[in-house]
Amino acid sequence: MRQLAKFSITVREEDFVLHLADDSGETIEFAASPEQLDAVIDALDELLSENEEDLFEVEDEGETYQKPLG
Repeated sequence: MRQLAKFSITVREEDFVLHLADDSGETIEFAASPEQLDAVIDALDELLSENEEDLFEVEDEGETYQKPLG
């Protein structure tokens, strides 16, 4: 499976273009409507909200722990 290395989003007249690059430098582009981009944002937000403690910093009795993401 490819590893996402970076991404960017550009705006066109009526839609957006998602540029997804893997760790080898290969870039794939996807056109997305505003509604599709909103759906992606909502899905990511929901997923991150459900798994926030496992993915990011968690405070326990005044101490902060951070789980590495890579």
